[in-house]
Amino acid sequence: MSYHVCLVCMGNICRSPMAEVVLRHTLAEHGLDRLVTVDSAGTDGWHEGGPMDDRAASTLVVHGLDGSAHRARRFRSEWFGYADLVLAMDAANLRALRRIAPPGADVRLMRSFDPAAPANAEVPDPYYGGDEGFTEVLHMVRAASEGLAKHLAEALR
Repeated sequence: MSYHVCLVCMGNICRSPMAEVVLRHTLAEHGLDRLVTVDSAGTDGWHEGGPMDDRAASTLVVHGLDGSAHRARRFRSEWFGYADLVLAMDAANLRALRRIAPPGADVRLMRSFDPAAPANAEVPDPYYGGDEGFTEVLHMVRAASEGLAKHLAEALR
């Protein structure tokens, strides 16, 4: 049985799929890829079935990562039945998830695992900006992924 992490943003085409790819890569580097399952979703279903935003995918490629297999999907409340940890990219997504979460569900902000991030730090939505916003998101999710990998290494071994 593996530990399951679901990463959630609004449309599941920018932040959460980037975080999914980065977290999978980070977990593999830490030898945790066989212990942890990672996926992503959006709180809204506007882009369901569609690929990752081209700018997000390009940013990953520049950093040696591949998000080409991603297809957007909407988070379903029944997923709390198998997700051990649900990580929201921002406060609005956190509120949306907590509204549908059952008691005891572990729902947090992604950056809560970045020891250098301030309390309640969010991963900003780069959708309406330029390429630099996607690079900024990549650095944020990479730092949070490192912190999460360290946390999971202690918790799961």
